[in-house]
Amino acid sequence: MIDIHTHLLPGVDDGVRSMERAIPVLEAFKAGGVKVVVCTPHLDASRARVAPFEEHALILADLIDRAPAGVTLLPGWEIMLDVPGADLTDERLGLAGSRAVLIEFPREGLPPNATSELFRIRMSGRVPVVAHPERYIGCSVETVEEWRRTGAVIQMDIAAVLRSRRIGAFSEALLEKGLIDIFASDTHGDSRSLVPARDWLTEMNATDQAALLLSVNAERLLAGEPTLPVPPLRFKRGMLAQLREKMRRRG
Repeated sequence: MIDIHTHLLPGVDDGVRSMERAIPVLEAFKAGGVKVVVCTPHLDASRARVAPFEEHALILADLIDRAPAGVTLLPGWEIMLDVPGADLTDERLGLAGSRAVLIEFPREGLPPNATSELFRIRMSGRVPVVAHPERYIGCSVETVEEWRRTGAVIQMDIAAVLRSRRIGAFSEALLEKGLIDIFASDTHGDSRSLVPARDWLTEMNATDQAALLLSVNAERLLAGEPTLPVPPLRFKRGMLAQLREKMRRRG
């Protein structure tokens, strides 16, 4: 599995605070079958030109030296679109140096220019990867469909699927429409991982979707290739609630 959205670079944002905390998370990832991890600390788009590239590269190199064998660590950012028109074309802003840039919007509400910003980023030669659309107040199935038409890739946090009420219901609707391209953990050094996603997709006999959501599309994205369509997930009545309860007990 490949996790393109994590906050495991020690001491740089609201993720893990130390190497001592990051290493056990990576060991758990390895045990669960995660082979590639992209470290994506927070960055405001307004500060993209003065991002601490060198400082983070040194920290990542130290983390790589201490990480368990068999887990590949790559650089990246999660970029908050706090201003319109920010230049995100520096290749160092991409996920593992690719054309893909992981972006997010304010959780409290989508800006009115959200879609036009994604289109602008796409036209600049970058591939916008929208992090956790299920979180944003005001986001809808139609909004995500519009984003995909601009060329954006859609990344869902696996924890969202296990939530109830608004976020869980919206996540289910997006998956039923085949609108999610990639799952990620968005771990901040906590217990979030891709393992529950693999487990419940396996229980649903959704092996094709599991491969695409957990590895194939992430691999293609990092290689500069277009993601492949993910077949819609069909949730039988009561199935998702049962899976949520199983995953909570396992966690």
